[in-house]
Amino acid sequence: MKIYLSVVIPMYNEKENLKRGVLGEIKDYLEKQKFSWEVIISDDGSTDESREMVRNFVQKFPNFKLLENPHGGKPFAIRSGAEKASGEICVFTDMDQSTPISEIEKILPFFKADFDIVIGSRGTVRKDFPWYRRLMSWGFRSLRRFLLLRDLVDTQCGFKAFKTSVGKRIFGRMTIFQRRSKGWKVGAWDVEFLFVAQKLGFKIKEVPIVWVDKDVALGKQRNFVKESREMFSEILRVKLNDWKGKYD
Repeated sequence: MKIYLSVVIPMYNEKENLKRGVLGEIKDYLEKQKFSWEVIISDDGSTDESREMVRNFVQKFPNFKLLENPHGGKPFAIRSGAEKASGEICVFTDMDQSTPISEIEKILPFFKADFDIVIGSRGTVRKDFPWYRRLMSWGFRSLRRFLLLRDLVDTQCGFKAFKTSVGKRIFGRMTIFQRRSKGWKVGAWDVEFLFVAQKLGFKIKEVPIVWVDKDVALGKQRNFVKESREMFSEILRVKLNDWKGKYD
């Protein structure tokens, strides 16, 4: 039977989130749906107990699969999962489920309206962000919209869906995969993904979704100043690549 939806979940040291029962929540929701589905958990070389916990889970539930990747960073984990996806539509979501899987109900109808990519959007106001994160988010969004993707508000939400065949074409054109990360870098890889999609003429829809920070993982402590600096450099790298014609 042909699979309709592939859910890709990148993973790196997610023991604490797994203990919250997030995979069970995802399973319980998807089992109630009328469409066929699979869940691909794409591990990025976790150093805690995450892999063993997921191995035990997938042995009980055949719709769930575990990919054990070498460490390369979040973009590599997502691409690895998308390349293995069998579904007509592929959605990636974060393990912490800050955006619950049920928000897919807001996303899927737009594929019937002939959109190729549908992205979740947290808007411009993040209520539970501290002031310095709001400031950095505003600065990133302002520069990014000045240089790239001016019609999109939130390119960084970890809840995006695309026609699987389309996503595979886009990943194949992205330059970020020419270098591997030395840590769990989130970065602004989404900007390159969406910019390449735009260059290739794919239709993108941005949809408001629910997002509440639920991440309790201990293995991904983030230096927001450093991360913001890296994200700004990613924007400039994509813009420079475009000037050089690397996406033509």
